[in-house]
Amino acid sequence: MSILKDILLVGVGSFFGGIARFLISLAMKGLGSTFPWATMTANIVGCLLIGLLWATFNRVNASAQLNLLLAVGFCGGFTTFSTFSKESLNLLQAGNYSAFILYALGSVVLGIAAVALGYALAK
Repeated sequence: MSILKDILLVGVGSFFGGIARFLISLAMKGLGSTFPWATMTANIVGCLLIGLLWATFNRVNASAQLNLLLAVGFCGGFTTFSTFSKESLNLLQAGNYSAFILYALGSVVLGIAAVALGYALAK
């Protein structure tokens, strides 16, 4: 039963994170630029938020459920870039520089390559 509760917490958080992401897109639609300002804004705000949550949860010894709802769910629904950035910082803080380089460069380069491959396959 606990796993179902955890899934529900992540789902609820993701629901609201996705809505928040969509609202940023709507709010920034009028900028009239071809630069993806809304995506960049969501990524930066999501990174700030997950950093705040991470430090706060560690300081106050927050429950795992609160972490699932806000960090995994909300931030995950808002932007997965925040999780990627937090995990990258974890590797740096642990002094695992080779894993950081592999993870950061691999994620970006392979992610872009995977999008290009998916696009080419579907075309």
